[in-house]
Amino acid sequence: MKFDTKPEMKLARAIHFDESDQRVFHNPARTGEWCISGGFEFSNWSEADLTGKARQAFSNGWLGVETFGRVTFVAVTVVEENEVEILTAALADHFVAMYGAPSVDAAMPAAREEIAHMMELCEDQEPNTLLTVARELTEAGVKESFRMIEPQDAGLDQFAVHGDIEGMDPTGGHSH
Repeated sequence: MKFDTKPEMKLARAIHFDESDQRVFHNPARTGEWCISGGFEFSNWSEADLTGKARQAFSNGWLGVETFGRVTFVAVTVVEENEVEILTAALADHFVAMYGAPSVDAAMPAAREEIAHMMELCEDQEPNTLLTVARELTEAGVKESFRMIEPQDAGLDQFAVHGDIEGMDPTGGHSH
């Protein structure tokens, strides 16, 4: 008998605790859609771009890979290999349509890198761990930091309409 010892792959899905994302993002992600950081969207931004709903998306929005909308919280869950392939292809298509990549083939390495980065963020987390992202503009570009909320600690009473993240453990950062 052969046992599959391959570790489970993990990604994160959009989760909503209230309707606030519907009000704070131009295009809110759909509950349950797969998400990535999506910080690449802001790589050419300046302080002048950071106003209103665009500032909110920049400051703490994950990017849904189906609607390309934003969401404040994502939850870690297992993902199947075929889903990763579909998401990577969708992201590569998005790079062609929205960012001028010359072809899907040319965009695939960047799409794979973005998906792989999100998988790395999720790989050591328990299922249902909540993740938040915080971004800031620096001299070197966009700096991202990520926070995790363990499933047993993720009571609804910890979240205000404004997405209060006080008390969570910071873990690492990522720059674009």
